[in-house]
Amino acid sequence: MKGVLGKYADTIYALLRIVAGFLFACHGAQKLIGIVSGADIPMPPAMLWTAMVLELGGGILIMIGLFTSLVAFLCSGMMAVAYFMAHQPQGLLPIQNQGELAALFAFVFLYIAARGSGPFAVKPE
Repeated sequence: MKGVLGKYADTIYALLRIVAGFLFACHGAQKLIGIVSGADIPMPPAMLWTAMVLELGGGILIMIGLFTSLVAFLCSGMMAVAYFMAHQPQGLLPIQNQGELAALFAFVFLYIAARGSGPFAVKPE
């Protein structure tokens, strides 16, 4: 597949960045308007606001490709903290503790932080 898709690698990476940023922003928007998958989020208000701002604002910045490396690094760290604070105590494996999404976002954003904004960005790095 590398021979077929390899020439589109930069465009596919941009799609990954845009879609991941959009989905992350949707989580922040859920918190902003108070719809959290029908469940209450058990965290102090300051942490909830921090998560909302990083998810909504960070997701938008990652999606458009502005300050991408820094913002993706911060979002990756936030997702790692969320995983270890909220999910890991409920079980050893992500499939047991429902932490798959937090773990996946953490590693996708770590990759984006290392790679930068790429093509189709407001400010390519």
